[in-house]
Amino acid sequence: MTSNRRRFLAAAGSIPVGWSALCAAASGAALEKVRLSVLTDEIDEDVETAARLLQEFGVRWAEIRSIWGKYNTVQPAARVRDAGAILNAHQVKTAVLGTAFFRGALPPQTPQGQAELDQEWALLDAAIERAHILGVDCLRSFAFTFKPGETFDAKDLPRTYELLREAARRARKGGVRLAVENLEGSYFVRGATSAQLLKNVQDDALGLTWDPNNAAQDGELSFPDGYRLLDPARIFHVHLRDFRHTAAGKVEWCAVGQGEFDNLGQMRALLTSGYKGAFSLETHYHHPDGKAAATRVSLSALTKLVDRL
Repeated sequence: MTSNRRRFLAAAGSIPVGWSALCAAASGAALEKVRLSVLTDEIDEDVETAARLLQEFGVRWAEIRSIWGKYNTVQPAARVRDAGAILNAHQVKTAVLGTAFFRGALPPQTPQGQAELDQEWALLDAAIERAHILGVDCLRSFAFTFKPGETFDAKDLPRTYELLREAARRARKGGVRLAVENLEGSYFVRGATSAQLLKNVQDDALGLTWDPNNAAQDGELSFPDGYRLLDPARIFHVHLRDFRHTAAGKVEWCAVGQGEFDNLGQMRALLTSGYKGAFSLETHYHHPDGKAAATRVSLSALTKLVDRL
């Protein structure tokens, strides 16, 4: 397609504004290979603003977490419908619904703990309702995190597995799947521990949100070593970004392509395994011009990688 033809089509509304700029980085055919997605609140809390940027880049999928300053599970259902209508108007579908389900501490087996657990089940119900509104069947969730000062204790694992099995049962009944994220400060942060989670919770309604950068932050060589331990069929969702080590040896987030993580190798390995889920850019790093600018830099680099798949 010539540059004049691109300009004509863009002006006529046949392709998204900014598509001609994207063609230099990734062809439309390349983007069709993967469900490339972005967390909208890593662009802007305003859904319209986020949707415009996604449309500009030709990205057809989004992960919805916080909208207009609140978690989607806190927003009224009507507000979630508004978000869905805005995304539809910009030809963007919801790939994954981000939730805070089971992100807190493991509830103790006490009356207070039962009250905390009841709140979690209510949160799951709210998430299922919003997933149906947005037409998505995958919920990003968690597997409990440590309180300040706490560390891993193997004696907590049986109860953790028990509650995750019950969560999977409820999710299946509600017509959704749970994609548990390997998160810093949780029981399952590395590929190695996430593999144990999958082994102990054998339910098709529960899988992973595989975040190789989180695993790397914990000191694991997440790709290829940590990833090699996982059952690819149980990976429902993937988070991508980049990291590098500081002079002090600590991990800091950076723009895709400016760090150490092999995003291209990870994507290729997943696609070779038959992965059909979303690759969600969770930008994280700080740009002097704000979140949208940070996402633009990483998304531009990521679309170039997609073009090489």
